[in-house]
Amino acid sequence: MTPQMVISIGREALTLVVLVAGPMLLFGLVVGLIVSIFQAVTQINEMTLTFVPKILAVALALLLFLPWMINKLTDFTHHLFDLIPGLVG
Repeated sequence: MTPQMVISIGREALTLVVLVAGPMLLFGLVVGLIVSIFQAVTQINEMTLTFVPKILAVALALLLFLPWMINKLTDFTHHLFDLIPGLVG
C-alpha cells in the first residue's frame, strides 16, 4: 500500500462524506434562512422556533435522498473491498 493510494482513498472518502451530507445540510440551511427572515420580519426572537422546522427539513431530506445515499455508500464499500487484494504484496 503506497502513500498515494492512502491519499486517494482518503480523498474519495472525504468527497463521499460531503456528497452524502450535502442534501441534508442544504435543506437545513435553506429552512434556517427562511425562518431567520421570518423572525426578522415579525420580530419574533424565539430561539426554539428554528429547531423544529430544521429537524423536519433534515428528516425530509433524509427520506428523499436515503436510497441514493445508501447506493453511494455501498458503491464506495464495494470499491474498497475490490482494492483489498491489491493491498497485500
